[in-house]
Amino acid sequence: MYDQHPAEAPPVPPAHEPTTVERGSFCTARCACGWSGPARRSRDRARSDAEEHRTTA
Repeated sequence: MYDQHPAEAPPVPPAHEPTTVERGSFCTARCACGWSGPARRSRDRARSDAEEHRTTA
């Protein structure tokens, strides 16, 4: 078996750790994988969108 150099190793997919981002009076859940939830006025609903993404991804 051959040793792999770091440049040859397959890329590691980003972990699903969504966060919430506020923009004006709206809050959106976003994830490092590229997923983004809908803009919400309710921060609690944006947090639940993030948690739902974490459990289903």
